[in-house]
Amino acid sequence: MVIKTVNLETVCGVTSVLPKNERPEVAFAGKSNVGKSSLINALMNRKALARTSAQPGKTQTINFYNVNEELYLVDLPGYGYAKVSQQEKEQWGKLIERYLHGSASLRRVFLLVDIRHEPSANDRMMYDWIVHNGFEPVIIATKLDKIKRSQKDKQVKLIKEGLKVLPGTRIVPFSAQTKQGREEIWELISEAATAEKG
Repeated sequence: MVIKTVNLETVCGVTSVLPKNERPEVAFAGKSNVGKSSLINALMNRKALARTSAQPGKTQTINFYNVNEELYLVDLPGYGYAKVSQQEKEQWGKLIERYLHGSASLRRVFLLVDIRHEPSANDRMMYDWIVHNGFEPVIIATKLDKIKRSQKDKQVKLIKEGLKVLPGTRIVPFSAQTKQGREEIWELISEAATAEKG
């Protein structure tokens, strides 16, 4: 996809009313520091559209990026960050659930998992939650450049087994550094955006 325009249109905190967007939305979920902001920047060909941070837990809001006035990329708050109070975690959880449950325009959910590690309990919970809300998440295995090429298949298998993914689930290995996987992710976004909501 050629990115002509992109802007951060809406930011929703825990008390915000979620926007009723007419255009299709695709959402990105993942634990803190899994590389969500880097992925969004890579997809948009922008250096600092989404704020990346070495400090996990930076995204505490749902951010709606309007792309080409055609669709929204939706950045969900990172989960599983230890230094956040239980109350805050619960608020973010409710915010994410409210969005997954309540958005009439949401077409597809991408779940980001670090390719270097077995999925955590939080990753499994998020995966099950997305499925429970009626979506078949596409898994993006981030930080591909941090492992040897020969390890890729083994690590993808580890993610499949760790999440107990549904048969036919797409797993896209991705590197924000090399942009490997970017085109495939855009294809999945475009396909979802043009499909009718079931």
